[in-house]
Amino acid sequence: MPLLPGAEPFQHDGGPVGVLLVHGFTGSPQSLRPWADHLAAAGYTVSLPLLPGHGTRWQDMQQTRWEDWYAEADRALRELAGRCERVFVAALSMGGALALHLAARHGDAISGLVLVNPSVRSDNPASALLPVLRHLVPSLPGVANDIALEGAREVGYDRTPLHAAWSLARLWRTVQAELPSVDQPLLLFRSPQDHVVSPANSELLLARISSTDVTEKLCERSFHVATLDHDAGTIFEESLDFLRRLAPVEDDATTDAEHHLG
Repeated sequence: MPLLPGAEPFQHDGGPVGVLLVHGFTGSPQSLRPWADHLAAAGYTVSLPLLPGHGTRWQDMQQTRWEDWYAEADRALRELAGRCERVFVAALSMGGALALHLAARHGDAISGLVLVNPSVRSDNPASALLPVLRHLVPSLPGVANDIALEGAREVGYDRTPLHAAWSLARLWRTVQAELPSVDQPLLLFRSPQDHVVSPANSELLLARISSTDVTEKLCERSFHVATLDHDAGTIFEESLDFLRRLAPVEDDATTDAEHHLG
């Protein structure tokens, strides 16, 4: 199947600090591409993969499970780590759950997390019916495109494939059990007017992780896909500040230059 316009994966070779960006459930790299471009322009090495089953048609996603999505994120992370001195993971929505799974598994290999409206639990009581419902109904209306900014649009599916949704619920349970193992610095962006992911997700995340360097920022003017919404610029700039604080490449270069000159 041909890719939806804008759903292409993206890579940029920059400096010694790398950033892996992970998109959300039924979404595509398009939702994070402006962020990726911003990081690339600032000199970072960037990887924004397309997760299996995404970016084409929702029927293709029916054949995939969370382990497939994670495997692609893990592959991209390992590739990035092979080229960079330090690696960070930035993610939106379900990508946040995958990022947390990466953090629990890879530990110190990940220098920090930037999560935007991460999903780590179900907000719909009907999800308890998914084990049976997925065999009776192939899909339900989609969750893409929850954006306040007029004219902005997310490239994603207009249907939610239920086999994949059932698998997502299994990912959430896995990640919830792993949260105490997550101790990396965290920058968390949350939209109070999110129509896809409830505040209970961030509350659960913040209550269970072991990270001591934690900053939570509210995206007051944005809906769920805040990376394409009114607060996108703030997310981009504050994530850069976060990266520079934890991996001050410019300072290291200056120190080296002074040492050689001295």
